[in-house]
Amino acid sequence: MITTLHIKNVGIIDDLTVDFNEGLNILTGETGAGKTLIIGSIAIICGGRFSKEMIRKGEEFSFIEANIYCPESSISMDGNIIVSREIHLNGRSSCKINGRLVTVNELKEAMNQIIDLHGQHDSQLLLNPAEHISYLDSFIGDKLQKQKEEYEKLFEQYTSLKQDLKNNYGDEQEKARKLDLLNYQLNEIEVAKLKVGEEEELENQRKCIQNAEKLKQSMNAIDEELNENVIGGISNCIRNLEKIEDCGEIYQEKLAILKNSYYDIQELARDISYMKDETDFDEETQNEIENRLDLIYSLKRKYGSTIEAILKYKDDISEEIEKIQNLEQINENIKIELEKTKQKMNTICEEMSKQRKEQGQILSEKINKELAILEMPNAKFSVTITKQESFTVNGLDKVEFFICTNIGEEAKPLVKIASGGEMSRIMLAIKTVLASVDKVSTLVFDEIDTGMSGKASKAVGEKLKTISKTQQVLCITHSASIAAKGDYNYYISKKVQGEKTYTDIKELNEDEVIEEIARISSGDITKIAKEHAKELRKAS
Repeated sequence: MITTLHIKNVGIIDDLTVDFNEGLNILTGETGAGKTLIIGSIAIICGGRFSKEMIRKGEEFSFIEANIYCPESSISMDGNIIVSREIHLNGRSSCKINGRLVTVNELKEAMNQIIDLHGQHDSQLLLNPAEHISYLDSFIGDKLQKQKEEYEKLFEQYTSLKQDLKNNYGDEQEKARKLDLLNYQLNEIEVAKLKVGEEEELENQRKCIQNAEKLKQSMNAIDEELNENVIGGISNCIRNLEKIEDCGEIYQEKLAILKNSYYDIQELARDISYMKDETDFDEETQNEIENRLDLIYSLKRKYGSTIEAILKYKDDISEEIEKIQNLEQINENIKIELEKTKQKMNTICEEMSKQRKEQGQILSEKINKELAILEMPNAKFSVTITKQESFTVNGLDKVEFFICTNIGEEAKPLVKIASGGEMSRIMLAIKTVLASVDKVSTLVFDEIDTGMSGKASKAVGEKLKTISKTQQVLCITHSASIAAKGDYNYYISKKVQGEKTYTDIKELNEDEVIEEIARISSGDITKIAKEHAKELRKAS
Protein backbone atom coordinates (compact mmCIF):
# COMPACT_ATOMS: atom_id res chain seq x y z
CA MET A 1 0.00 0.00 0.00
CA ILE A 2 1.00 3.65 -0.42
CA THR A 3 2.12 4.92 2.99
CA THR A 4 3.50 8.34 2.02
CA LEU A 5 3.12 10.46 -1.10
CA HIS A 6 5.30 13.52 -1.72
CA ILE A 7 4.45 15.89 -4.59
CA LYS A 8 6.46 18.96 -5.57
CA ASN A 9 5.73 21.51 -8.33
CA VAL A 10 2.80 19.77 -10.02
CA GLY A 11 0.13 22.22 -11.21
CA ILE A 12 -1.02 24.29 -8.27
CA ILE A 13 0.68 21.90 -5.84
CA ASP A 14 3.80 23.55 -4.44
CA ASP A 15 5.17 21.04 -1.93
CA LEU A 16 2.74 18.51 -0.50
CA THR A 17 3.22 15.39 1.64
CA VAL A 18 0.39 13.11 2.72
CA ASP A 19 0.36 9.86 4.69
CA PHE A 20 -2.23 7.28 3.63
CA ASN A 21 -3.46 4.31 5.62
CA GLU A 22 -4.86 0.82 5.21
CA GLY A 23 -8.53 0.50 4.35
CA LEU A 24 -10.67 3.07 2.53
CA ASN A 25 -9.01 6.48 2.10
CA ILE A 26 -11.50 9.11 0.90
CA LEU A 27 -10.36 12.36 -0.73
CA THR A 28 -12.86 15.20 -1.01
CA GLY A 29 -12.75 18.93 -1.61
CA GLU A 30 -14.05 21.67 -3.82
CA THR A 31 -13.67 21.58 -7.59
CA GLY A 32 -10.25 22.82 -8.75
CA ALA A 33 -8.58 22.33 -5.37
CA GLY A 34 -6.14 19.74 -6.75
CA LYS A 35 -7.77 16.36 -6.09
CA THR A 36 -7.19 15.10 -9.61
CA LEU A 37 -3.60 16.40 -9.49
CA ILE A 38 -2.96 14.06 -6.57
CA ILE A 39 -4.37 11.07 -8.44
CA GLY A 40 -2.49 12.24 -11.53
CA SER A 41 0.74 12.28 -9.55
CA ILE A 42 0.13 8.67 -8.51
CA ALA A 43 -0.40 7.86 -12.19
CA ILE A 44 2.94 9.53 -13.02
CA ILE A 45 4.92 7.41 -10.54
CA CYS A 46 3.14 4.40 -12.04
CA GLY A 47 4.78 5.24 -15.38
CA GLY A 48 1.95 7.34 -16.81
CA ARG A 49 2.37 10.15 -19.30
CA PHE A 50 3.61 13.51 -18.13
CA SER A 51 3.19 16.84 -19.90
CA LYS A 52 5.57 19.78 -19.34
CA GLU A 53 2.47 21.93 -18.83
CA MET A 54 1.97 20.10 -15.51
CA ILE A 55 5.14 21.69 -14.07
CA ARG A 56 4.18 24.48 -11.68
CA LYS A 57 4.48 27.94 -13.22
CA GLY A 58 7.84 29.53 -12.49
CA GLU A 59 9.51 26.23 -11.57
CA GLU A 60 12.05 24.19 -13.54
CA PHE A 61 10.96 20.68 -12.57
CA SER A 62 8.33 18.45 -10.98
CA PHE A 63 9.08 15.71 -8.48
CA ILE A 64 6.85 12.91 -7.21
CA GLU A 65 7.92 10.33 -4.66
CA ALA A 66 6.03 7.56 -2.91
CA ASN A 67 6.85 5.15 -0.13
CA ILE A 68 5.02 1.88 -0.65
CA TYR A 69 4.74 -0.96 1.82
CA CYS A 70 4.49 -4.24 -0.07
CA PRO A 71 6.32 -7.12 1.62
CA GLU A 72 5.14 -9.59 -1.03
CA SER A 73 6.92 -7.70 -3.82
CA SER A 74 10.26 -9.01 -5.09
CA ILE A 75 11.61 -5.44 -5.41
CA SER A 76 10.89 -4.39 -1.81
CA MET A 77 13.54 -3.74 0.83
CA ASP A 78 12.27 -4.86 4.24
CA GLY A 79 8.79 -4.58 2.76
CA ASN A 80 9.29 -0.96 1.66
CA ILE A 81 9.63 0.37 -1.87
CA ILE A 82 10.61 3.97 -2.60
CA VAL A 83 9.58 5.13 -6.06
CA SER A 84 10.35 8.55 -7.51
CA ARG A 85 10.09 10.40 -10.80
CA GLU A 86 11.54 13.79 -11.70
CA ILE A 87 10.80 15.73 -14.88
CA HIS A 88 12.47 18.98 -15.99
CA LEU A 89 11.32 21.69 -18.39
CA ASN A 90 14.30 20.99 -20.65
CA GLY A 91 13.04 17.44 -21.19
CA ARG A 92 15.49 15.71 -18.84
CA SER A 93 13.83 13.16 -16.58
CA SER A 94 14.64 10.27 -14.28
CA CYS A 95 12.79 7.37 -12.66
CA LYS A 96 14.06 5.51 -9.62
CA ILE A 97 13.04 2.44 -7.66
CA ASN A 98 14.81 2.15 -4.31
CA GLY A 99 17.41 4.65 -5.56
CA ARG A 100 18.18 2.67 -8.72
CA LEU A 101 17.62 4.38 -12.07
CA VAL A 102 15.06 2.61 -14.25
CA THR A 103 13.33 3.32 -17.55
CA VAL A 104 9.71 4.48 -17.69
CA ASN A 105 8.70 1.07 -19.05
CA GLU A 106 10.48 -0.70 -16.19
CA LEU A 107 8.75 1.62 -13.73
CA LYS A 108 5.37 0.94 -15.32
CA GLU A 109 5.92 -2.82 -15.31
CA ALA A 110 6.90 -2.84 -11.64
CA MET A 111 4.05 -0.56 -10.49
CA ASN A 112 1.41 -2.47 -12.46
CA GLN A 113 1.98 -5.29 -9.97
CA ILE A 114 1.33 -2.98 -7.00
CA ILE A 115 -1.17 -0.23 -7.92
CA ASP A 116 -4.30 -0.42 -10.07
CA LEU A 117 -5.42 3.08 -11.00
CA HIS A 118 -8.90 3.75 -12.37
CA GLY A 119 -9.20 7.30 -13.74
CA GLN A 120 -12.28 9.22 -14.81
CA HIS A 121 -11.88 8.08 -18.40
CA ASP A 122 -10.73 4.52 -17.86
CA SER A 123 -14.28 3.23 -18.30
CA GLN A 124 -13.85 4.11 -21.96
CA LEU A 125 -11.55 1.09 -22.25
CA LEU A 126 -14.61 -1.07 -21.73
CA LEU A 127 -16.09 0.42 -24.90
CA ASN A 128 -13.17 -0.97 -26.91
CA PRO A 129 -13.78 -4.68 -27.65
CA ALA A 130 -10.06 -5.16 -28.33
CA GLU A 131 -9.44 -4.64 -24.59
CA HIS A 132 -11.99 -7.22 -23.43
CA ILE A 133 -9.76 -10.24 -23.98
CA SER A 134 -7.16 -8.78 -21.60
CA TYR A 135 -9.77 -8.54 -18.82
CA LEU A 136 -10.81 -12.16 -19.33
CA ASP A 137 -7.22 -13.43 -19.52
CA SER A 138 -6.35 -11.47 -16.39
CA PHE A 139 -9.23 -13.19 -14.59
CA ILE A 140 -8.05 -16.64 -15.76
CA GLY A 141 -4.52 -15.81 -14.60
CA ASP A 142 -1.77 -18.42 -14.33
CA LYS A 143 -3.97 -21.18 -15.75
CA LEU A 144 -3.76 -19.48 -19.12
CA GLN A 145 -0.46 -17.63 -18.85
CA LYS A 146 1.81 -20.59 -19.61
CA GLN A 147 -0.19 -21.47 -22.70
CA LYS A 148 -0.12 -17.84 -23.84
CA GLU A 149 3.64 -17.69 -23.44
CA GLU A 150 4.06 -20.87 -25.49
CA TYR A 151 1.62 -19.56 -28.11
CA GLU A 152 3.36 -16.17 -28.32
CA LYS A 153 6.67 -17.87 -29.14
CA LEU A 154 4.95 -19.86 -31.91
CA PHE A 155 3.16 -16.74 -33.14
CA GLU A 156 6.49 -14.92 -33.39
CA GLN A 157 7.92 -17.87 -35.33
CA TYR A 158 4.80 -18.01 -37.52
CA THR A 159 5.07 -14.29 -38.33
CA SER A 160 8.77 -14.65 -39.10
CA LEU A 161 8.19 -17.60 -41.46
CA LYS A 162 5.45 -15.72 -43.29
CA GLN A 163 7.77 -12.76 -43.71
CA ASP A 164 10.55 -15.05 -44.97
CA LEU A 165 8.18 -16.54 -47.52
CA LYS A 166 7.14 -13.08 -48.62
CA ASN A 167 10.74 -11.94 -48.83
CA ASN A 168 11.53 -15.07 -50.84
CA TYR A 169 8.86 -14.23 -53.43
CA GLY A 170 6.62 -17.10 -52.49
CA ASP A 171 4.00 -15.50 -54.72
CA GLU A 172 4.69 -16.54 -58.35
CA GLN A 173 3.49 -13.26 -59.83
CA GLU A 174 5.67 -11.28 -57.44
CA LYS A 175 8.57 -13.58 -58.22
CA ALA A 176 8.15 -13.03 -61.99
CA ARG A 177 7.88 -9.26 -61.56
CA LYS A 178 10.99 -9.16 -59.42
CA LEU A 179 13.00 -11.28 -61.87
CA ASP A 180 12.00 -9.04 -64.78
CA LEU A 181 13.10 -5.97 -62.88
CA LEU A 182 16.41 -7.45 -61.73
CA ASN A 183 17.25 -8.78 -65.19
CA TYR A 184 16.54 -5.38 -66.70
CA GLN A 185 18.79 -3.68 -64.16
CA LEU A 186 21.55 -6.25 -64.63
CA ASN A 187 21.44 -5.88 -68.42
CA GLU A 188 21.50 -2.08 -68.19
CA ILE A 189 24.65 -2.14 -66.06
CA GLU A 190 26.39 -4.86 -68.08
CA VAL A 191 25.77 -3.10 -71.40
CA ALA A 192 27.39 0.04 -69.99
CA LYS A 193 30.70 -1.86 -69.43
CA LEU A 194 31.75 0.48 -66.65
CA LYS A 195 35.37 0.65 -65.55
CA VAL A 196 36.64 1.85 -62.19
CA GLY A 197 38.34 5.24 -62.61
CA GLU A 198 36.89 6.04 -66.04
CA GLU A 199 34.59 8.77 -64.73
CA GLU A 200 37.54 10.75 -63.39
CA GLU A 201 39.40 10.25 -66.67
CA LEU A 202 36.43 11.45 -68.70
CA GLU A 203 35.97 14.46 -66.43
CA ASN A 204 39.60 15.41 -67.03
CA GLN A 205 39.16 15.03 -70.78
CA ARG A 206 36.06 17.17 -70.74
CA LYS A 207 37.92 19.81 -68.76
CA CYS A 208 40.67 19.79 -71.36
CA ILE A 209 38.16 20.20 -74.19
CA GLN A 210 36.51 23.12 -72.42
CA ASN A 211 39.95 24.78 -72.11
CA ALA A 212 41.38 23.59 -75.46
CA GLU A 213 42.35 27.04 -76.87
CA LYS A 214 44.08 28.12 -73.70
CA LEU A 215 45.87 24.78 -73.46
CA LYS A 216 47.03 24.91 -77.04
CA GLN A 217 48.52 28.40 -76.72
CA SER A 218 50.30 27.58 -73.47
CA MET A 219 51.62 24.21 -74.63
CA ASN A 220 52.96 25.71 -77.88
CA ALA A 221 54.74 28.42 -75.90
CA ILE A 222 56.25 25.85 -73.52
CA ASP A 223 57.30 23.58 -76.38
CA GLU A 224 58.97 26.45 -78.23
CA GLU A 225 60.73 27.74 -75.11
CA LEU A 226 62.06 24.32 -74.14
CA ASN A 227 63.33 23.35 -77.62
CA GLU A 228 64.66 26.71 -78.76
CA ASN A 229 66.05 28.18 -75.57
CA VAL A 230 66.24 25.86 -72.59
CA ILE A 231 67.75 22.75 -74.21
CA GLY A 232 70.14 24.81 -76.32
CA GLY A 233 71.26 26.84 -73.31
CA ILE A 234 71.92 23.77 -71.20
CA SER A 235 73.81 22.17 -74.11
CA ASN A 236 76.14 25.22 -74.29
CA CYS A 237 76.69 25.05 -70.54
CA ILE A 238 77.66 21.37 -70.81
CA ARG A 239 80.24 22.10 -73.54
CA ASN A 240 81.84 24.84 -71.43
CA LEU A 241 82.03 22.60 -68.35
CA GLU A 242 83.64 19.84 -70.41
CA LYS A 243 86.48 22.23 -71.20
CA ILE A 244 87.34 22.68 -67.53
CA GLU A 245 86.38 19.31 -66.04
CA ASP A 246 90.07 18.42 -65.68
CA CYS A 247 90.55 21.36 -63.33
CA GLY A 248 89.05 19.57 -60.34
CA GLU A 249 86.46 17.12 -59.05
CA ILE A 250 83.97 19.87 -58.26
CA TYR A 251 83.66 20.69 -61.98
CA GLN A 252 83.20 17.04 -62.85
CA GLU A 253 80.35 16.76 -60.28
CA LYS A 254 78.58 19.82 -61.63
CA LEU A 255 78.98 18.54 -65.19
CA ALA A 256 77.34 15.24 -64.20
CA ILE A 257 74.43 17.06 -62.56
CA LEU A 258 73.94 19.27 -65.60
CA LYS A 259 73.97 16.32 -67.99
CA ASN A 260 71.30 14.54 -65.90
CA SER A 261 69.18 17.66 -65.97
CA TYR A 262 69.69 17.88 -69.73
CA TYR A 263 68.35 14.34 -70.26
CA ASP A 264 65.36 15.02 -67.92
CA ILE A 265 64.46 18.18 -69.77
CA GLN A 266 64.78 16.44 -73.11
CA GLU A 267 62.29 13.82 -71.88
CA LEU A 268 60.02 16.55 -70.60
CA ALA A 269 60.19 18.35 -73.95
CA ARG A 270 59.13 15.18 -75.78
CA ASP A 271 56.15 14.73 -73.36
CA ILE A 272 55.13 18.34 -73.86
CA SER A 273 55.29 17.89 -77.60
CA TYR A 274 52.97 14.88 -77.41
CA MET A 275 50.58 16.70 -75.05
CA LYS A 276 50.54 19.69 -77.38
CA ASP A 277 49.31 17.42 -80.17
CA GLU A 278 46.57 16.05 -77.88
CA THR A 279 45.04 19.49 -77.35
CA ASP A 280 43.33 19.18 -80.72
CA PHE A 281 39.79 17.78 -80.10
CA ASP A 282 37.13 17.21 -82.69
CA GLU A 283 33.38 17.62 -82.03
CA GLU A 284 32.71 13.88 -82.31
CA THR A 285 35.15 13.11 -79.48
CA GLN A 286 33.52 15.78 -77.33
CA ASN A 287 30.03 14.31 -77.93
CA GLU A 288 31.25 10.82 -77.07
CA ILE A 289 32.65 12.03 -73.76
CA GLU A 290 29.45 13.94 -72.88
CA ASN A 291 27.23 10.96 -73.76
CA ARG A 292 29.37 8.59 -71.74
CA LEU A 293 29.30 10.85 -68.70
CA ASP A 294 25.52 11.24 -69.03
CA LEU A 295 25.19 7.45 -69.01
CA ILE A 296 27.37 7.16 -65.91
CA TYR A 297 25.36 9.89 -64.10
CA SER A 298 22.10 8.12 -65.01
CA LEU A 299 23.34 4.81 -63.62
CA LYS A 300 24.61 6.52 -60.47
CA ARG A 301 21.16 7.98 -59.79
CA LYS A 302 19.65 4.49 -60.01
CA TYR A 303 22.21 2.14 -58.58
CA GLY A 304 24.89 3.87 -56.52
CA SER A 305 26.83 7.03 -55.88
CA THR A 306 30.04 5.72 -57.48
CA ILE A 307 31.04 3.30 -60.23
CA GLU A 308 32.35 0.97 -57.53
CA ALA A 309 28.91 1.05 -55.86
CA ILE A 310 27.16 0.36 -59.17
CA LEU A 311 29.39 -2.64 -59.87
CA LYS A 312 28.77 -3.88 -56.31
CA TYR A 313 25.02 -3.56 -56.91
CA LYS A 314 25.41 -5.53 -60.14
CA ASP A 315 27.09 -8.37 -58.23
CA ASP A 316 24.33 -8.26 -55.57
CA ILE A 317 21.46 -8.50 -58.06
CA SER A 318 23.28 -11.28 -59.93
CA GLU A 319 23.30 -13.25 -56.68
CA GLU A 320 19.64 -12.39 -56.02
CA ILE A 321 18.60 -13.52 -59.51
CA GLU A 322 20.37 -16.83 -58.95
CA LYS A 323 18.71 -17.15 -55.54
CA ILE A 324 15.20 -16.46 -56.91
CA GLN A 325 15.74 -18.97 -59.72
CA ASN A 326 16.57 -21.62 -57.12
CA LEU A 327 13.97 -20.68 -54.46
CA GLU A 328 11.45 -23.42 -55.05
CA GLN A 329 13.05 -25.85 -52.63
CA ILE A 330 13.75 -23.15 -50.02
CA ASN A 331 10.15 -21.92 -50.14
CA GLU A 332 8.83 -25.46 -50.00
CA ASN A 333 10.80 -26.07 -46.80
CA ILE A 334 9.45 -22.81 -45.30
CA LYS A 335 5.88 -23.80 -46.21
CA ILE A 336 6.31 -27.18 -44.52
CA GLU A 337 7.66 -25.48 -41.37
CA LEU A 338 4.88 -22.91 -41.50
CA GLU A 339 2.24 -25.63 -41.66
CA LYS A 340 3.78 -27.45 -38.68
CA THR A 341 3.79 -24.19 -36.69
CA LYS A 342 0.14 -23.51 -37.59
CA GLN A 343 -0.88 -26.96 -36.40
CA LYS A 344 0.84 -26.38 -33.04
CA MET A 345 -0.79 -22.95 -32.77
CA ASN A 346 -4.22 -24.38 -33.57
CA THR A 347 -3.83 -26.97 -30.82
CA ILE A 348 -2.92 -24.33 -28.23
CA CYS A 349 -5.67 -22.00 -29.51
CA GLU A 350 -8.24 -24.74 -28.96
CA GLU A 351 -7.01 -25.24 -25.41
CA MET A 352 -7.01 -21.51 -24.69
CA SER A 353 -10.46 -21.11 -26.24
CA LYS A 354 -11.82 -23.90 -24.07
CA GLN A 355 -10.49 -22.20 -20.95
CA ARG A 356 -11.78 -18.81 -22.03
CA LYS A 357 -15.28 -20.16 -22.64
CA GLU A 358 -15.37 -21.95 -19.31
CA GLN A 359 -13.89 -19.07 -17.34
CA GLY A 360 -15.89 -16.53 -19.35
CA GLN A 361 -19.06 -18.08 -18.00
CA ILE A 362 -17.71 -17.94 -14.44
CA LEU A 363 -16.59 -14.32 -14.93
CA SER A 364 -20.06 -13.39 -16.22
CA GLU A 365 -21.73 -14.96 -13.18
CA LYS A 366 -19.42 -13.21 -10.73
CA ILE A 367 -19.85 -9.82 -12.42
CA ASN A 368 -23.64 -10.23 -12.47
CA LYS A 369 -23.57 -10.82 -8.72
CA GLU A 370 -21.52 -7.67 -8.23
CA LEU A 371 -23.84 -5.66 -10.51
CA ALA A 372 -26.82 -6.73 -8.43
CA ILE A 373 -25.04 -5.43 -5.34
CA LEU A 374 -24.29 -2.19 -7.21
CA GLU A 375 -28.00 -1.50 -7.83
CA MET A 376 -28.13 -3.08 -11.28
CA PRO A 377 -30.22 -6.15 -10.34
CA ASN A 378 -31.72 -6.62 -13.80
CA ALA A 379 -28.44 -6.36 -15.67
CA LYS A 380 -27.18 -9.48 -17.40
CA PHE A 381 -23.51 -9.30 -18.29
CA SER A 382 -22.06 -11.92 -20.62
CA VAL A 383 -18.73 -12.75 -22.24
CA THR A 384 -19.08 -13.67 -25.91
CA ILE A 385 -16.26 -15.59 -27.60
CA THR A 386 -16.11 -16.10 -31.35
CA LYS A 387 -13.44 -17.65 -33.56
CA GLN A 388 -11.49 -15.47 -35.95
CA GLU A 389 -10.12 -16.62 -39.30
CA SER A 390 -6.56 -15.43 -38.80
CA PHE A 391 -4.13 -15.71 -35.92
CA THR A 392 -3.54 -12.74 -33.64
CA VAL A 393 -1.16 -12.27 -30.73
CA ASN A 394 -3.97 -13.54 -28.45
CA GLY A 395 -4.85 -16.57 -30.57
CA LEU A 396 -7.97 -17.10 -32.63
CA ASP A 397 -10.49 -15.89 -30.05
CA LYS A 398 -12.38 -12.62 -30.30
CA VAL A 399 -13.75 -11.67 -26.88
CA GLU A 400 -16.49 -9.07 -26.47
CA PHE A 401 -18.56 -8.05 -23.47
CA PHE A 402 -22.33 -7.83 -23.89
CA ILE A 403 -24.95 -6.59 -21.44
CA CYS A 404 -28.68 -6.33 -21.09
CA THR A 405 -29.68 -3.67 -18.53
CA ASN A 406 -33.47 -4.10 -18.64
CA ILE A 407 -35.72 -7.14 -18.46
CA GLY A 408 -37.09 -8.21 -21.85
CA GLU A 409 -34.30 -6.65 -23.91
CA GLU A 410 -31.63 -8.56 -25.79
CA ALA A 411 -27.97 -8.36 -24.87
CA LYS A 412 -25.97 -5.87 -26.91
CA PRO A 413 -22.34 -4.69 -26.94
CA LEU A 414 -21.47 -2.38 -24.05
CA VAL A 415 -20.86 0.57 -26.37
CA LYS A 416 -24.49 0.46 -27.49
CA ILE A 417 -26.07 0.06 -24.07
CA ALA A 418 -24.38 1.46 -21.01
CA SER A 419 -24.64 5.03 -19.70
CA GLY A 420 -21.78 6.80 -17.90
CA GLY A 421 -23.00 5.78 -14.44
CA GLU A 422 -23.59 2.22 -15.58
CA MET A 423 -20.13 2.02 -17.12
CA SER A 424 -18.55 3.11 -13.83
CA ARG A 425 -20.42 0.40 -11.96
CA ILE A 426 -19.60 -2.25 -14.57
CA MET A 427 -15.93 -1.30 -14.32
CA LEU A 428 -16.12 -1.43 -10.51
CA ALA A 429 -17.75 -4.85 -10.72
CA ILE A 430 -14.96 -6.10 -12.98
CA LYS A 431 -12.30 -4.57 -10.71
CA THR A 432 -13.95 -6.23 -7.71
CA VAL A 433 -13.90 -9.64 -9.36
CA LEU A 434 -10.37 -9.22 -10.66
CA ALA A 435 -9.22 -8.04 -7.23
CA SER A 436 -9.77 -11.58 -6.00
CA VAL A 437 -7.12 -12.84 -8.44
CA ASP A 438 -4.90 -9.75 -8.76
CA LYS A 439 -1.92 -9.30 -6.49
CA VAL A 440 -2.09 -5.50 -6.46
CA SER A 441 -2.14 -4.02 -2.97
CA THR A 442 -3.67 -0.61 -3.83
CA LEU A 443 -6.72 0.37 -5.87
CA VAL A 444 -7.13 4.03 -6.83
CA PHE A 445 -10.46 5.45 -8.06
CA ASP A 446 -10.92 8.96 -9.43
CA GLU A 447 -14.58 10.03 -9.16
CA ILE A 448 -16.05 6.55 -9.57
CA ASP A 449 -19.45 8.03 -8.65
CA THR A 450 -19.76 10.19 -11.80
CA GLY A 451 -23.25 10.00 -13.27
CA MET A 452 -24.72 7.92 -10.42
CA SER A 453 -27.88 8.40 -8.38
CA GLY A 454 -27.80 8.51 -4.59
CA LYS A 455 -28.90 4.90 -4.25
CA ALA A 456 -26.25 3.71 -6.69
CA SER A 457 -23.60 5.79 -4.94
CA LYS A 458 -24.52 4.16 -1.63
CA ALA A 459 -24.06 0.73 -3.22
CA VAL A 460 -20.72 1.76 -4.71
CA GLY A 461 -19.58 3.03 -1.31
CA GLU A 462 -20.46 -0.28 0.30
CA LYS A 463 -18.56 -2.15 -2.42
CA LEU A 464 -15.47 0.05 -1.96
CA LYS A 465 -15.69 -0.61 1.76
CA THR A 466 -15.75 -4.35 1.13
CA ILE A 467 -12.73 -4.19 -1.19
CA SER A 468 -10.82 -2.08 1.34
CA LYS A 469 -10.89 -4.91 3.86
CA THR A 470 -8.29 -6.78 1.81
CA GLN A 471 -6.67 -4.01 -0.25
CA GLN A 472 -5.90 -0.34 0.28
CA VAL A 473 -8.38 1.88 -1.59
CA LEU A 474 -7.88 5.56 -2.45
CA CYS A 475 -10.98 7.27 -3.80
CA ILE A 476 -11.83 10.81 -4.88
CA THR A 477 -15.56 11.39 -4.58
CA HIS A 478 -18.30 14.01 -4.61
CA SER A 479 -20.79 11.60 -3.06
CA ALA A 480 -21.77 11.92 0.59
CA SER A 481 -22.73 8.24 0.68
CA ILE A 482 -19.26 7.16 -0.43
CA ALA A 483 -17.47 9.73 1.75
CA ALA A 484 -19.34 8.39 4.77
CA LYS A 485 -17.76 4.96 4.24
CA GLY A 486 -14.20 6.23 4.63
CA ASP A 487 -11.86 4.77 7.20
CA TYR A 488 -9.74 7.87 6.70
CA ASN A 489 -11.01 11.08 5.15
CA TYR A 490 -8.84 13.81 3.65
CA TYR A 491 -9.94 17.30 2.70
CA ILE A 492 -8.16 19.00 -0.19
CA SER A 493 -8.31 22.79 -0.38
CA LYS A 494 -6.54 25.64 -2.09
CA LYS A 495 -5.47 29.07 -0.97
CA VAL A 496 -4.02 32.15 -2.65
CA GLN A 497 -0.90 33.82 -1.28
CA GLY A 498 0.47 36.76 -3.18
CA GLU A 499 0.01 35.90 -6.82
CA LYS A 500 0.20 32.11 -6.44
CA THR A 501 -2.27 29.36 -5.62
CA TYR A 502 -1.37 26.53 -3.24
CA THR A 503 -2.99 23.14 -2.62
CA ASP A 504 -3.26 21.78 0.91
CA ILE A 505 -4.46 18.42 2.24
CA LYS A 506 -5.61 17.61 5.73
CA GLU A 507 -6.64 14.37 7.39
CA LEU A 508 -9.98 15.04 9.10
CA ASN A 509 -10.97 14.06 12.60
CA GLU A 510 -14.44 12.61 13.19
CA ASP A 511 -16.16 15.96 13.77
CA GLU A 512 -14.56 17.35 10.62
CA VAL A 513 -15.64 14.25 8.66
CA ILE A 514 -19.27 14.88 9.71
CA GLU A 515 -19.02 18.52 8.59
CA GLU A 516 -17.47 17.53 5.24
CA ILE A 517 -20.19 14.93 4.57
CA ALA A 518 -22.79 17.58 5.42
CA ARG A 519 -21.14 20.04 3.03
CA ILE A 520 -21.10 17.47 0.21
CA SER A 521 -24.72 16.42 0.74
CA SER A 522 -26.36 19.84 1.06
CA GLY A 523 -23.79 22.47 0.17
CA ASP A 524 -24.16 24.09 3.62
CA ILE A 525 -23.13 22.74 7.01
CA THR A 526 -26.53 23.06 8.66
CA LYS A 527 -27.78 21.23 11.73
CA ILE A 528 -30.06 19.05 9.60
CA ALA A 529 -27.23 18.32 7.17
CA LYS A 530 -24.97 17.32 10.05
CA GLU A 531 -27.64 15.00 11.49
CA HIS A 532 -27.99 13.40 8.08
CA ALA A 533 -24.20 13.06 7.85
CA LYS A 534 -24.14 11.33 11.24
CA GLU A 535 -26.79 8.86 10.06
CA LEU A 536 -24.75 8.11 6.93
CA ARG A 537 -21.67 7.67 9.08
CA LYS A 538 -23.45 5.27 11.43
CA ALA A 539 -24.67 3.22 8.47
CA SER A 540 -21.08 2.76 7.29
